[in-house]
Amino acid sequence: MRGASPSLRRVSVTPTISGGERGVAVVTGASSGIGAAAVRALRGDGWDVVAGARRAERLEALAEETGARWHVLDVTEDDSVEAFVAAVPECRLLVNNAGGALDWATVAEADLDRWRAMYESNVLGVVRMTQALLPELEASGDGQVITIGSIAGWEPYPHGGGYNAAKFAVRAAVSALRQELLGRPVRVAEIDPGMVETEFSLVRFEGDANRAAAVYEGVTPLTAEDVAECIRWVAARPAHVNIDRLMVLPRDQTSVHRVHRVRSSG
Repeated sequence: MRGASPSLRRVSVTPTISGGERGVAVVTGASSGIGAAAVRALRGDGWDVVAGARRAERLEALAEETGARWHVLDVTEDDSVEAFVAAVPECRLLVNNAGGALDWATVAEADLDRWRAMYESNVLGVVRMTQALLPELEASGDGQVITIGSIAGWEPYPHGGGYNAAKFAVRAAVSALRQELLGRPVRVAEIDPGMVETEFSLVRFEGDANRAAAVYEGVTPLTAEDVAECIRWVAARPAHVNIDRLMVLPRDQTSVHRVHRVRSSG
């Protein structure tokens, strides 16, 4: 029996709308961006969603809006994961979304503490949550793990080495998991977005809004809702269908290095 850490604040909100016929879905990194959009999309598709993230006030607002349940979660902390999972007695879907980029440095100038932090959240966070919920996923008879990767896990780029390394590792771990679960009732999928306009670049550039906005200048990027719809669709496939990998890019992006930008005439 998993025990909850008394030091972790765990709060649940009773759903205020009907739903849940598909089962229980856990979404990590749910306080903003793709995670929050995924909570909305899955609730709309009949899932009983448990949202997890570090920012309690945002989770509470999301729960009031959608009827999801929520619990504070830091995927980099064993005790936090243990307490979160102790409050989720059953689970049919796990969406591993927590993670992000923390720097824009060359490998030669890398801040190793930031590299460790990215590895903890993007890679070990996925492993912690998957390990912890795998028994419930398998017991459901049709479990599914959907992990949000990135085009950065396929194509390295200058100044992105730490994030690239983490997302390449995510891809390897997900691929290994898929093979290890062959013959068991758990599907494993990876969704790899290209340019998505969320708080991602704002966090990477430490709150510099101008630098963050420049990333998407002249391009219509994906939205969090675009990726959330991919999550919803993958999760809704019949039990015998496994979407191993899904890469989704804006129309005007064909790779990390090839982006068509419309320049302002002003």
